Amino acid sequence: MKRYFLIFFFLAITFFAYTQQLKVVGECTITYNIKIANVPSEATKTLYIKGKKTCSEIVSPTFLQTTIYDEKTGDAVILKELNGEKYLSKFSADKWKEKNKVWEGMAVKLTNESKTILGYPCKKAIATTKAGKNFILYYTNSLVPSVSENPYQFKNIPGIVLEYESETSEGKSVVFNATNINFNPVPVAKFKIPESGYRIL
Repeated sequence: MKRYFLIFFFLAITFFAYTQQLKVVGECTITYNIKIANVPSEATKTLYIKGKKTCSEIVSPTFLQTTIYDEKTGDAVILKELNGEKYLSKFSADKWKEKNKVWEGMAVKLTNESKTILGYPCKKAIATTKAGKNFILYYTNSLVPSVSENPYQFKNIPGIVLEYESETSEGKSVVFNATNINFNPVPVAKFKIPESGYRIL
């Protein structure tokens, strides 16, 4: 009996120590710089996480795009500002899944390669799409998000992604590197859908 108690006690201590290393993030702001085809740009991305919602803003001198995603419903909204014009697109859960079908069936290989980003140890993952394209991601499993920014592109990534590759509609490589992470409360207004001022697409 004593032996079983000691085994249980050891497992409990191990589990407690492990969970203490993890931080479930229900609210934070992450800022990324953006490189296109390995060339630094003036564009930045800011990701806001609040509960089961995310809001990502990509800002450049000529373009602004905001994507708001609600994990509870699976719905998403994209707001764009280009050449003085504002556009709004709404996506049901099914339409959002269809828009992200490029990531469907993606294989993810978690590796032991690592590097430190913003003081967090990050492991390398290689995502391969069904079309055969490889994308590199670095994630920290010290931070567990309450919601994934993109449940398709970042599916099976066990932590917050602090560096990753994607590509433009022209097929150019885009790399996002986290430069700051802030755990202050995120304003609810970040997730408010405008009721006017935008052309509906």
